[in-house]
Amino acid sequence: MTVGKTELANIGPKEARKRLLMGVAMLAVGVVLAAIFTHAGVSRGWYSVLFLPFWMGTLCLSQARKKT
Repeated sequence: MTVGKTELANIGPKEARKRLLMGVAMLAVGVVLAAIFTHAGVSRGWYSVLFLPFWMGTLCLSQARKKT
């Protein structure tokens, strides 16, 4: 949302940093789980579990970037 040339932010720098760190952490969890699943040879259905950390990670990074 923009008003003129200034951008309104719903969260401050502290909360944006928290969401950035959470996003990076969740993406790292997704990558580690994917490596574990691949190494362990689990069935394809288990890979659907990876949706949650990757979704949370990208959502948090998006929120941190846009400060919403």
